[in-house]
Formats: sequence, structure tokens, C-alpha cells
Amino acid sequence: MSEWNKLIPKPKSLFLRVKCRKCGNEQLIFSNAVNKITCNVCGETLAQPTGGRAKLNAEVLSVLE
Repeated sequence: MSEWNKLIPKPKSLFLRVKCRKCGNEQLIFSNAVNKITCNVCGETLAQPTGGRAKLNAEVLSVLE
């Protein structure tokens, strides 16, 4: 492990590419969302805040780092 990795830690939050279970729309969301996130197409709730990691109501397709 290099010395830079020790000095600059990686964040624990991530961006997620999710797919709406109702209409199939794909959307990017933040894993630690502080607001309710809804689908841009059908209005279905994709994530609800919990104080830490958001509770997801969608299928996670990939994690962006």
C-alpha cells in the first residue's frame, strides 16, 4: 500500500446506477441520499433517506467509483 493511500482515505459513499422496477428507467443516484429520490419517468420512489445509506427500492446495475 502506498503512502498516499494512507493519507487520503477513499469515501464510503458511492454513486449507483439503478433501474426502476416499475418502468425500467435507468438513473444515477447517490448512495447516501438525504432526500427521497423518485424515478424521472414514472414517479416511483427509488430511494428513501435513513440517516446513512439510503434504503433502495430499485435494482442496482453498477457501482461507479
